[in-house]
Parts: sequence; C-alpha cells; structure tokens
Amino acid sequence: MATKKTQKAKPKTATKETSRCRKIFRFLSKAMLWFFGISIFLVIVFKWVPVPYTPLMAIRAIEHKMGGREMVCSHDWVPIESIAKNMQRAVIASEDGNFLKHHGFDFDAIQKAMKNNEKGKKIKGGSTISQQTAKNVFLWQGRSYLRKGLEAYFTILIELIWGKERIMEVYLNSIEMGDGVYGIEAASKYWYRKEAAHLSKREAAGIAAILPNPRKFKATNSSPYTERRKSRIVKHMGYVGKLDY
Repeated sequence: MATKKTQKAKPKTATKETSRCRKIFRFLSKAMLWFFGISIFLVIVFKWVPVPYTPLMAIRAIEHKMGGREMVCSHDWVPIESIAKNMQRAVIASEDGNFLKHHGFDFDAIQKAMKNNEKGKKIKGGSTISQQTAKNVFLWQGRSYLRKGLEAYFTILIELIWGKERIMEVYLNSIEMGDGVYGIEAASKYWYRKEAAHLSKREAAGIAAILPNPRKFKATNSSPYTERRKSRIVKHMGYVGKLDY
C-alpha cells in the first residue's frame, strides 16, 4: 500500500513543479515585455526631449554627500546648433574617430583594445561615442557582463531611433566634464568663461583631452601630459572632415 501511495504522489509533485515553472516563466516573460516597452518608450521620448538627469549625476551627488562635500551639479542643456563644430570634431578626434561611419560599434577599435590589453599595455577602451551615450543616459558605471549587454542593447536602439546628430547632441549635453560639471555648455563656462558656441579649436581640444578622467585632469592650467593630448587632438581634428550627420 505504501508503494501505491508513493506512486500516486509523484504525479501531484510533478504537477506542482510544472505549475511553479509556468508561473516563473510567465513572470519573466512579463518582466521582459515591460523592460522592452519602457526602454523603447524612453529612447523615443529622449529623441525629442532633453535628458534632465543621468544615473552618474545621482551617483556623484551621493558620493559628495557621503564625503561631506556640497552636492554640486552644473548642467545646462543646449541644442546642437549652439555647440561649436570645433567641439564636435574634438570629441570625434579624441574618443571615436569612426563615429560618422560605424553603426554603434567600432569592431576594429575593440579588437585593437583587446590585443593591447592582452599585451599588458594601458590604452583606452574600444567604446564608441554611441556606447558611451547609451551608458551615460540609461545605465550605471561598471564592467559587468550584464551592464555591457544592456549597453549594447541601448546602443542599437539609439542608433536606430536617434541617429548620429541626436547621439552627438545628447552625448555633449550629458557627459561628465569636471567635478560636478555636466554637459558642454556648463563645461565651457566653467573652464573658459564662454558659451559652447564660441569654443576655439584649442579650447575644444582642452575639454576633449580631460574626458578620460575629468575629475583628475584640467582643461586650463593643464599638466604637460594634457597639453600633449590637446595638441594631438587638434591635429586629428583636421582629419575628421565635414560633419555630415
């Protein structure tokens, strides 16, 4: 009799496990649908609406608060028509030479970065301006596989929905360009006491030169290392050519 009861219990247990799996599957399916829906909605909204705040701004504010410092966030959004072409060329020359050619990912740069990292050389990563924009606007800082996967997803979305000109506009308005300084208009006023529309080649190169670590480097009264970076960027700006977005 004990054996018969055990045999009858098996189908019930299997049914419970199947039901639990179905519930989990339905939950995950709904969560994925919500994620895709919200993410696509936000990308469409930010195609037209200025990005008011980024995750990095929140993180820096918390860091300042925990460090007992004043929470400073200087951020003035300006349309791309009010950003000097010099500045646009400077970040392309400095951060992503193939920005106008690729579709979000520069595989040659990624491969080169991987090879040099294997050799132990210290170089910048292979992230494009599109990838950096996706990370700055929608994600957190870090190097996990999850974040990199989400970064790739958002990069594809903004390339498809925004296009190059909007990506450049959002990038230059959201990137960190100093301690508590975000966006090119605030950076231009902070470093050079002028509007972003009037930046010279050397001034634009000065801001682009500090982007690897804008809280460490200075665009004015710069170190010899930063001055050399400025000169290289000015030189490469001549190779960017026409900004045909």
